[in-house]
Amino acid sequence: MVRDLLGRYIWMVDTIERYGRITREKFNELWARSPYGNGEPMPRRSFYNYRNGIEEAFGIVIGYDPSTFEYFIDNHSDSNEAARNRWLIDSVSVSGMLGDARNISGRVVLENVPSSRRHLATVLDAMKQGRRLRFSYRSYNESTPKDRQVNPYFVKIFKQLWYLIGYNVDDKAIKTYSLDRMGSVSLTEAKFEMPPNFNPEDFFADSFGIITDSSRPERVTLRVSRWLANYLRALPLHKSQREEIHENYSLFHYRMQVTSDLIEEIMRYGSNITVLEPKELRLRVTNELRKCMENYTLH
Repeated sequence: MVRDLLGRYIWMVDTIERYGRITREKFNELWARSPYGNGEPMPRRSFYNYRNGIEEAFGIVIGYDPSTFEYFIDNHSDSNEAARNRWLIDSVSVSGMLGDARNISGRVVLENVPSSRRHLATVLDAMKQGRRLRFSYRSYNESTPKDRQVNPYFVKIFKQLWYLIGYNVDDKAIKTYSLDRMGSVSLTEAKFEMPPNFNPEDFFADSFGIITDSSRPERVTLRVSRWLANYLRALPLHKSQREEIHENYSLFHYRMQVTSDLIEEIMRYGSNITVLEPKELRLRVTNELRKCMENYTLH
């Protein structure tokens, strides 16, 4: 029953958001054709109950314009809770669309996210209960696994892998762990509370990817081809992205840390991208390209 109600909430938010502004008449027409409507419009009482339930569950407010008799997602009322819940709404919305398309399931190809199968549920459970996790972990530069005790702060997905970011009680530091390298994951009896001023979005605010450090963000300028500019407009590298359009290329300006994740992302675009600044980033990319060429040098 709870899962069905969640699906109804998600459908309602997704439908109103896709239309931008929608009347009850149009909404009821779409509801009747949905998997939940059974050919009937949504009762007025249910509409207002769902509307209140969505605000309580997700922090998302469905506004109403009496001059046009239209409902809309009130973006001005966005809260941190609403932003954090976007991943849930998007994920369940896509899941619902795929469920309605079973007859073409063989023509829908999805990316594999192996790290979500084994430990994600346990990690999320620990986060909900505010309990410390214990697990074995072997990083790529370690030969044997080591035991870790971590207060799980939040999780993040990046390039098909889930990561746990939490406070390592032995090292007394916030660290990042890939779920696919974790083993023997269990909840301990130890309780923890999130630091009052800690914000997961702020933790990676100055970086691209899953790596962050104590370095100050720098001005980064990339010259990209006209083709790649279209891609970066659709999928920005960072929230600070600003574009300067020229005839055959674009300059993209950022303010972020120089990390190995950023270097790898730049290199994957090959000749379609050139680092103009900072000098440190330009040199590091140049060195990596030189090493690549050495691998292909015939002796």
